[in-house]
Amino acid sequence: MAVNYTAKWDYKGKIAWITGGASGAGLGQAKFFGGLGAKVTIVDIRQEAIDKALDELKALGVDAIGFKMDITNREEYIAAADKAEAHWGGPPHLLINTAGVNSFGPAEASTFEDFDWILGVNLFGPINGFVIFVPRMIKAYGADIKAGKTWAQICTVSSMGAFDGYSTDAPYSVSKAAVNNLSYSYYDALKPYGIGVTVQCPANINSNIGNAVDTRPAHLQNTGYYVSEGTKNMLKSIHATGMDPVDLATKLCYAFENGLPICIPSYSNDANALVERSAMVEQAYNKTLDWMTVEGMAKIKAAEEAQAAQMASFRKKWEEEHPGEAPPSMFGPPPSDSGVPMEAFGVARPELDFVRAESRKA
Repeated sequence: MAVNYTAKWDYKGKIAWITGGASGAGLGQAKFFGGLGAKVTIVDIRQEAIDKALDELKALGVDAIGFKMDITNREEYIAAADKAEAHWGGPPHLLINTAGVNSFGPAEASTFEDFDWILGVNLFGPINGFVIFVPRMIKAYGADIKAGKTWAQICTVSSMGAFDGYSTDAPYSVSKAAVNNLSYSYYDALKPYGIGVTVQCPANINSNIGNAVDTRPAHLQNTGYYVSEGTKNMLKSIHATGMDPVDLATKLCYAFENGLPICIPSYSNDANALVERSAMVEQAYNKTLDWMTVEGMAKIKAAEEAQAAQMASFRKKWEEEHPGEAPPSMFGPPPSDSGVPMEAFGVARPELDFVRAESRKA
């Protein structure tokens, strides 16, 4: 069901720049804002995906161009920005940093390359966008923004993972926490110029991020994580149940048009509840507060013990009632178009014998 929201700003003729724009959340943004009349530039690391996306956008009547580039490569980024500016006649009014990657495995198995790849795309990609485009946006639109003749907005897609740390996605959580703080800093800095900044923190999106490892550069291939077609298939099945990318873009639009620095997109399609104050965020901050006191740590320990006892009880009951059967997966059945069995993700490569056995591929 499509989200019911009518945009308040005028997007006709405005220029949009979207990283990761050839699929997933980025393509959803291109469709949504392009559908409102924006002139769209999509950039991505995959030429075939760009060509397919441009065909889709043009079939929808969206005026769009695309460039193949690596957002971690500053020379490539500047060259593509120059080309887009020459084509459209100016820098973007709407800068959206969406490109992101992830790979799962125990923190203790992480390599330098795991951090370099994930932080390179997720953190330094947006940094490059801010550093390259903010001066251009101020110079091109600053006076007209103050005069009320136009607007400019910067958005970055982060994650709910920004608010907590997890044992199996340390580089990703680190990158997203940093992206949030980057956005907060620019939100304050750009207020005097009238340029808005919003960071969007979704949970699950219907996207191709599970296949992001296919775009990992050759010089950063060394990983401590176990990755296979089966793990990618498992991630595909999870992301297939995520939020529709166009709906996600609609909720981003609602957030920045209403001046929200942080957008937690609601998984409800109620027009009055497009964004929310997330219980998950409150839990993460409450945990942080509990980490600061002896009493708080005792409360956390009791909760962990209660959860472990509950899981043990569930497993025992299942084994009694379904002898020889594995417990049901929370992720549901594998994708219907897949001939590859799903495998658990988030474990280390089997040869890393310093990692405890429970966290390694058997």
